[in-house]
Amino acid sequence: MATNKTFTMIKPDAVANNSIGGILKMINQAGFRIVAMKYTQLSKETAGKFYEVHAARPFYGELVDYMSSGPIVAAILEKENAVADFRTLIGATDPTKADEGTIRKIYAKSIAANAVHGSDSDENAEIEGNFYFSSLERF
Repeated sequence: MATNKTFTMIKPDAVANNSIGGILKMINQAGFRIVAMKYTQLSKETAGKFYEVHAARPFYGELVDYMSSGPIVAAILEKENAVADFRTLIGATDPTKADEGTIRKIYAKSIAANAVHGSDSDENAEIEGNFYFSSLERF
């Protein structure tokens, strides 16, 4: 059963490119409500913990380095069918394959620097949201 919350991060490349406002505008215009949000910089340790599911993959070290290279914006979004609708809004991981009008088509520079993270399941949305936010930080 689909939930009404998902998790996203605006990644270091999009923050560095001053894309926060444009991305948040697209999120709002797509009908999402931001229920928690923070601007923060991940340490390598924190990024490593968040992405530990990928620890055995060859790109893990580069991913941790990238995600700790600059500030990010983490947010919990609310909307009916949030995970699926947000995945549609952000588009394919490879921006050259993303549909026109999606966040990644507009703001991503490459597969690695793809502007935003979006949870891929209701279960992961809860896990990822809880990683960044305590229940006291949520509305």
